[in-house]
Amino acid sequence: MYNPLHSERSVPKICILLFFHNSSNSLINRMAQSAVVFNPAYGETAPLLALESDYEPLFEDIEERAKVERSLLKKLDRRMYLLGVIYILNYIDRQNIAVARLRGFEEDLKLEGAQYASCLAIVYVGYLLTQVPSNMYLEHIGRPSIYLSSCMILWGFISMLTGAARGFYDALIARFCLGFVEAAFFPGALLLISKWYKRDEIGQRTAYLANGLLIANAAGSLLASGILGIMDNAYGIAAWRWLFFVEGALTISVAICAMYILPDFPKTSSGWLSSAEQSLAIRRIQEEYTVDDSPEHPFNGLLLALSDRKVWSLAMILGLHTFSSSFHIYFPTLVQTIGYDPIATLLISTPPWLTAIVAVIIISRHSDKKSERCWHITYSMGVALIGYLIAISTMNPVVRYISFFLMTQIHAGYVCFMAWASTSVSDPPSKRASALALINTGGILASIFVPYAWPSSWGPDYSKSFGICIFANILTITACCVFRGHLASLNALTTPRVLLGKQYQYQL
Repeated sequence: MYNPLHSERSVPKICILLFFHNSSNSLINRMAQSAVVFNPAYGETAPLLALESDYEPLFEDIEERAKVERSLLKKLDRRMYLLGVIYILNYIDRQNIAVARLRGFEEDLKLEGAQYASCLAIVYVGYLLTQVPSNMYLEHIGRPSIYLSSCMILWGFISMLTGAARGFYDALIARFCLGFVEAAFFPGALLLISKWYKRDEIGQRTAYLANGLLIANAAGSLLASGILGIMDNAYGIAAWRWLFFVEGALTISVAICAMYILPDFPKTSSGWLSSAEQSLAIRRIQEEYTVDDSPEHPFNGLLLALSDRKVWSLAMILGLHTFSSSFHIYFPTLVQTIGYDPIATLLISTPPWLTAIVAVIIISRHSDKKSERCWHITYSMGVALIGYLIAISTMNPVVRYISFFLMTQIHAGYVCFMAWASTSVSDPPSKRASALALINTGGILASIFVPYAWPSSWGPDYSKSFGICIFANILTITACCVFRGHLASLNALTTPRVLLGKQYQYQL
């Protein structure tokens, strides 16, 4: 168990530890919580955990350990749910430009040709530049409650500035800055989840996080329709500008609350866990992945991630998946091809995403239960593939609307994939932060080019665009199967790795 006093990165420090051998357990807990030590590796005064031997009998008692573990997960889940809310706002602030397009964004800014697509794509250039160094920095400071919340305040402010854009270059610069700051959140959230949960728990928690994207597509449309309807030309300001103002202000408000709610890493969290719960949180992850997870220089983890072929394989798969699921960026535009006005279009855009939320929860839970990822991913991809084939073959409003329900099921595969990625590259944990950011960068790199696969000239049927989705879908399924075979061969090695007395097996 990690002890701040024995950290190689800690500077000389003075600590006071009062310990009476015959004291009650409750007294020991209170003393351990109140004793502190300054650890510059995390930039804060951290609680001094009780000695490992104090809780050894507790960890060996199955019933007592299970009781503490249930309390730990209950407290943790209550705080982690906020990540889903933040992801909703993260996605809304990034994609509200698609809604603004329905209410004069292009016309007011006099956008021509591919300039709208450039406004969509440039945000991912900011993502591409920031994700890896951001996660390395977060791993170093160990304070996601402060770091992620601060980034959230900044992107809320930048989103509001987008509403004040007067031309193409104003919007382009604002969108680039938005991506530059927003990039910290998603890989940072995945890192935070992987720091607390075991491999058979990650899938469900990743599902709760990813459901933020689906809820954003559903609730975002309802929120946008309300703002556009109520604030249309209020005080002489166009409705699409109000959309950026209101949603940006909402993001800033939630960010302030997040500073006090989000947990930090197990070794840097304090005040909301008992000493026994915090010790168990650290021990759980040590048992799951490796014996030693003491702080290291961030570049050590980066070098480990760069040299792991699994990281590059997963990044490629995520890039293919991003192309396959690219329809969601233009979802309001696709729904409008059915023939309704902008407000009605936003309203009927909601049901397909609501069904996707249910599918994500069911499939991710089953994936965790069976400890299997690949076939759950390919099943979801297959359902979406049927939706693409239907959409490409007809313009019948009813049939085309049904196809949207099938397309959105692809996000259940995305959730299972991210859980698969988190558990496939987390050993040793020192490389986890860089590996997750590099994998997500594969998706971001694809996102830069995705908007150009949906030009207005290919509408209203967008057959060529759906053809690209179909091709990418098939490649994604194939790549997942090949990657599964690679992990199976690693599991079948004649000299398997043994961690803490048990054989380590990759999830398939």
